[in-house]
Amino acid sequence: MVDLEKNIQYLKGVGPAKAALLNKLGIFSINDMVEHFPRTYEDRTRLRNIVDLMDGDYALFVGKIQTDIKVQRIRKNLSIFSTFACDDTDNIKLTWFNQRYIKDRIKCGMSYIFYGKVQVEYGRKVIDNPQIYNLAELDKVQGIYPVYTLTSGITQNYLFKLINTIYEDEVFKQDIFSDDFRKKYNLADINYALKNIHFPENFSAIDRARNRIIFEELFLLQLALMTLKDNSLGVKKENTYSDIDDSEFAKLLPFELTGAQKRVIEEIKQDLASNKIMNRLVQGDVGCGKTMVAAISMYIAVKNGYQATMMAPTTILANQHYNELKPYFDKLGMSVEIITSSTTKKNKEIISNKLKNKEIDILIGTHSLIEDNIEFNNLSLVITDEQHRFGVKQRMKLTNKGKSVDTIVMTATPIPRSLAIILYGDLDLSIIDEMPLGRTPVKTYVVDKTYEFRINNFIRKNVEAGRQIYVVCPLVENNDTLDLKSVEEIYEKYKNEYFKDLSVEFLHGKMKNKEKDDIMQRFKDNKINILISTTVIEVGISVSNATVMIIENADRFGLAALHQLRGRVGRGSFESYCILKSDNKSQKARDRLKIMEKSNNGFEIAETDLEIRGPGDFFGIRQSGLPEFKLANLLKDMKILKSAQQAVKDILKEDKYLKAPENQLIREALFDKFGEQLTNIAT
Repeated sequence: MVDLEKNIQYLKGVGPAKAALLNKLGIFSINDMVEHFPRTYEDRTRLRNIVDLMDGDYALFVGKIQTDIKVQRIRKNLSIFSTFACDDTDNIKLTWFNQRYIKDRIKCGMSYIFYGKVQVEYGRKVIDNPQIYNLAELDKVQGIYPVYTLTSGITQNYLFKLINTIYEDEVFKQDIFSDDFRKKYNLADINYALKNIHFPENFSAIDRARNRIIFEELFLLQLALMTLKDNSLGVKKENTYSDIDDSEFAKLLPFELTGAQKRVIEEIKQDLASNKIMNRLVQGDVGCGKTMVAAISMYIAVKNGYQATMMAPTTILANQHYNELKPYFDKLGMSVEIITSSTTKKNKEIISNKLKNKEIDILIGTHSLIEDNIEFNNLSLVITDEQHRFGVKQRMKLTNKGKSVDTIVMTATPIPRSLAIILYGDLDLSIIDEMPLGRTPVKTYVVDKTYEFRINNFIRKNVEAGRQIYVVCPLVENNDTLDLKSVEEIYEKYKNEYFKDLSVEFLHGKMKNKEKDDIMQRFKDNKINILISTTVIEVGISVSNATVMIIENADRFGLAALHQLRGRVGRGSFESYCILKSDNKSQKARDRLKIMEKSNNGFEIAETDLEIRGPGDFFGIRQSGLPEFKLANLLKDMKILKSAQQAVKDILKEDKYLKAPENQLIREALFDKFGEQLTNIAT
């Protein structure tokens, strides 16, 4: 039986030099080699006629060589070897680059098996660098061939031979899932899956093998996330809600709630009325009305005799929520207070005492809410705005200030549903996918440096009309190694060259919070015409008078980030514009930015961004500690993801700490994969 822990160096055909190359692929042991899964497959199951070959096809066919090899020496290090092959139906040109052995390998008048990618050039079928086999090798050649990720010095054939060498002996891996578990979720045995991922019997076997391996990948990740997030599934809450009518609050609103807002409020009501603790993520584009959903939820909590709190990432955003919501709650006789880093020590003490005495119903604030001296009397509902700005532990610290607290986390960051399920595995998902009436889509344009003069005229025209401008740069200060615009550079040009007569200010993350808040407040009060900033304004106050967003080096930002920034304008009744400046000549970069011109839907844009950049780079997921997947694809494997997530919920409901004998192997696999990160699971 194969020792899966054995160093790859000691596998037959490897040795120290090849082992070093395999290490670059993350292959250090026999087990790593077994789990170096094919990224795709070549279908060589049937021979094709040349006449049937189409542009882009990968095809296996038999061809008779029609001409001697022709050699063209293009330059010193480039020689092209070519000939023609035919069958009874058609002919095809075969070319090889710098492969001198071809002259000795094939002979005119002889037939061979060829495999390669077909291209049609000027009406003629061509294959570059086709693989060649003798007719006697047909039985070996036909089949489904795995295609692996490679590194320099490692070939497909070499990896395939290594896998063959391993499977010459018996390969056995203990399955972490029991027979009953596999039957319940229709999963193949792990050893069947591992063998058929490399040596598939047919394409159906590949699907079954991939399903099993992907399920385990996503299952363990979901299990880790739910454990990390102190999963409360199955926990009955102490707080009971009898009055969940929101009509009194809704009557105060000067507008009609959208259908999407009403739907999400109903979902929250159902959670509050149930006997399970609510953990709900509310997603929606900038300006979709999440704050009113939060307000109505807090109103319901107070009507039932409880306290509620709402945490925002910045002082200025907390103040915005407070100023917007206080008039409504005042009319309803509900007490609202705010606490931020700007609140004096004396006022914090007063607020804390009022909280403990239940003289405050709703507390809005920043990170100051989680300070130890802030104590509630009967906190029942916690709402965090812009969830990704807070760590899980911060959210937990706030919820721990009450008993069986219901939680709503809100984000304007448009995350595709597939990624949201991964990132927020313990949360039910609500999406506000409808904008209020009267919101005009922001007109977006992608331009290069030739538009500089026109853009400056456009800025001045808008300022003269009484409007305000945002300019966003990727850097705070100039960097000699990066040819990118900085806040400092643009500020100097705008302030001292282009717009000497206007009020121009700058803002970036290195500034003190008080200074940042002061500048943003002055911008809101229309005392600043042009604000030059980094992405620090991505989550900020609502300035309905700002109508132009200019983003320098736009190609350096993710589409989702660009959409977030664009959401800073178009918040009032004025027509608004987003200008994406980029001198990147890459067609891919240009096409990517053009997506912003075509769509104002954050979720469509986020899906495209995820598809283009992959889950590893999307919103900096790599930085958040999530592992890369070996096989799973968040766009294609949603069905498996939902099944795996449900399996995790079922297991944790019955065995929260994975102590049951049938879950011991799952527990071991979880700790092997995620180790010390699992601080919330009992040891």
